[in-house]
Amino acid sequence: MVDAVVSVFLERLLNTLAEEGRILNEFRDQFEKLQNELQLMQCFLKDADKQKRKNQTLRGIMTNLRELIYEAEDILADCKLQSMEGNQSSATWLACIYSSKLQFQYQTGKRLKEINEKITGIKQNILSYLSPSMTNETGRIDANIDQMPRWSSPVYDHTLVVGLEGDTKKIKDWLFKADAVIQEIGIVGMGGLGKTTIAQKVFNDREMEDWFERRMWVSVSQTFSEEQIMRSILRSLGDASVGDDRGELLRKINQYLLGKRYLIVMDDVWSLDLSWWYKIYEGLPKGNGSSIIITTRNEEVAKRMRVTEERLHRPKFLDKDDSWLLFRKIAFAASGGECINSDFEIVGKEIVQKCKGLPLAIKAIGGLLLYKSHYREWRRIADNFRDELAENDDSVMASLQLSYDELPAYLKSCFLSFSLYPEDCVITKQQLVHWWIGEGFVPLRNRPSTEGGEDCFSGLTNRCLVEVVEKTYNGSIYSCKIHDMVRDLVITRAENDGFFKTDKGSRHLGINGYIDGKQLMNNHKLRALLSTTKTGEVNKITSRVTGKLSECRYLRVLDLCKSAFEMPISGLLCQVGSLQHLTYLSLSNTHPLIELPSSLKKLNNLQILDVSYCQSLKSVPSYLMNFKKLRILDASHCGSLEYFPKGLGRLSNLEVLLGFRPARSSQSEGCRIAELKNLTRLRTLGLHFKRDDEIGDDEVNALVNLQELQFLTISCFDSHGDGLVDKLDKLCPPRELHELCLQFYTGKVTPVWLNPISLHMLRYLSISSGNLEKLHPSFWGEANAVWRIEGLMLESLSDLQMKWEMVQQAMPSLRIVNASWCPELVSFPIDDVGFRGGVWAKGERRR
Repeated sequence: MVDAVVSVFLERLLNTLAEEGRILNEFRDQFEKLQNELQLMQCFLKDADKQKRKNQTLRGIMTNLRELIYEAEDILADCKLQSMEGNQSSATWLACIYSSKLQFQYQTGKRLKEINEKITGIKQNILSYLSPSMTNETGRIDANIDQMPRWSSPVYDHTLVVGLEGDTKKIKDWLFKADAVIQEIGIVGMGGLGKTTIAQKVFNDREMEDWFERRMWVSVSQTFSEEQIMRSILRSLGDASVGDDRGELLRKINQYLLGKRYLIVMDDVWSLDLSWWYKIYEGLPKGNGSSIIITTRNEEVAKRMRVTEERLHRPKFLDKDDSWLLFRKIAFAASGGECINSDFEIVGKEIVQKCKGLPLAIKAIGGLLLYKSHYREWRRIADNFRDELAENDDSVMASLQLSYDELPAYLKSCFLSFSLYPEDCVITKQQLVHWWIGEGFVPLRNRPSTEGGEDCFSGLTNRCLVEVVEKTYNGSIYSCKIHDMVRDLVITRAENDGFFKTDKGSRHLGINGYIDGKQLMNNHKLRALLSTTKTGEVNKITSRVTGKLSECRYLRVLDLCKSAFEMPISGLLCQVGSLQHLTYLSLSNTHPLIELPSSLKKLNNLQILDVSYCQSLKSVPSYLMNFKKLRILDASHCGSLEYFPKGLGRLSNLEVLLGFRPARSSQSEGCRIAELKNLTRLRTLGLHFKRDDEIGDDEVNALVNLQELQFLTISCFDSHGDGLVDKLDKLCPPRELHELCLQFYTGKVTPVWLNPISLHMLRYLSISSGNLEKLHPSFWGEANAVWRIEGLMLESLSDLQMKWEMVQQAMPSLRIVNASWCPELVSFPIDDVGFRGGVWAKGERRR
């Protein structure tokens, strides 16, 4: 993925050259020469990356180029750091050169010259292996087209299922007929055929939710243990089961399921050694019409798990019509799933025929073509797909490989990020986006970094390379995973392209339960170290790891969320303070984090700091207010945090601020809400109020001019006194607000400003937990004003009364309603469920 490495480095270099004024001519000349050479190479690097799979010599050349770019990037980072240390007052680039650090000047200049000479030679070598057609102007035009994202959000329904209606009905009929013993059902077929999709469709079916009292989904990876399976079952039942042995785990499972009709899905079972399953099976209560669904590629596995021939389902390939329907729903999603050009239809049907009815292959190639708007691009993809199939008759892997080859450079690194996560791991979008921003994978292009990160994520989901697992109530994606066949491709490409290696010297490492200190020893290459544990699991960080962390001097990304430490966490954080290139630090859900030590004040390059869910954290240090590059600060769900320090308004680049707690009038050293008016780049803001004197009479307009603000959360959890409601009633959110969440609001009536005139751009509204009884008359609009709200969530509002007819009248654009635990909403046509596009469905995760 040399084109990706070059793309990231060039953006970083161009930004540096543009921002810094006083640059030593010798260094500027070398960096500008490097910039020119790489820009000339960009138009054919993508083809060279593809060709290296077939040419061992070219592969070696590209590897050398990649390593040189990484080294140049490290030199650039060192120069900027030396500049900051050499002249903190002006912070001009390479101010260190005018000080006593002549050795740094000499060595850096010498090495840059050597890098430039080698890259010039490499360019000629690469060109000698490529045909002229790969380096012509047409290739450059195609590359420019490919770099422009067409959509910054999902453009089709990710739950789309085509041609499996008969399969799901067959399985459901079997489930309804289960007798007194446990019924085993097997879904067997090759990878990419839709086995898991069928099981998910059945598992999430409304009738199945009503039929079974307990439902459990277990993803069985190729590397698993009996204990992990039992813990996964218990997590599905809402029990974290920390510290229990296997005997106790099995006893708990039996206790939870005793006397209940339950459904267990064992997804993607591989091993023929099923001793683990026999032990679990014996501990399950029998009877009551319970069932177990097993999905596997190996029919023998299903039979050994007691599936009879009568309950064995073998999904068929999609027929011609369903294959075309699925393809056009994705490839032509921009036009509502309808092909409006006969030339495109001819090429599309040619491609679909080569997919041989495999849904995963059809979705992958359809997602790729969604981003191709010219006929010549479709024709080229069809020809390349034919060539891939000539080398590998597996249509799924051929389509996935082609999808990877066609990714824009900036998306390749994002895609390879999934190689760090274990099989079947559910990953939050937030962690991915933060990582990509921190390591510079996201091209900024004069836009907010968070917006760019969201675009990258949508680029992968729209291409069907990433599967959606969980959404928020408004339809935005919360978590995801990748198909095991996609993971096979990711791991192969990550290893071949030097993104992730299990041995020493990897640039990216995941912490899955624990990490070997040897992998950190003298690892100057390491760029990212992240927690990749599955849901409900905890990392164990040893003192050996802590001692080696400071040796990873070029580390950009450090995510230690959900970690337990053998030593005091303060010792670890002192080591982190030496990582001056760090841009993203997550200590989320680490205990007991009481304070951030002064050693972290050296992290002047920090862009993202996440200390959310650190319940023992008492304060935010004042030195954070000097981190001018900080874009994201998340201190949400920190129960012991009193207030933020003064100076927050100086963080002019801040885009996301969560968990902000303003100081009271008596806390002179704390930050007042008035400082927020200076944060003009804020896109997401989370406020937590407890008392009325946290909002002064002259501060009620503090938010009104935050024109970039799109998402606002106001929480009054654990608030005191009645005066806070009066203050909040006077608060003025910006008119351009896109989404509003009110949590634990203590008033009986909604604020007067919550109306379709004051918030005329509002699209999503969530009100949860509190004393709310009714909505202010202004909520329903005046002078024929109506809401533009598309999604509404009402949760845990035991006293709220409102009429469904009035909601329909005031919100004509409403598409999503999610209401739960609101017993007084008697006129709503729902029973503790949600309404979405005409279909009643269970509520989804809150933002």
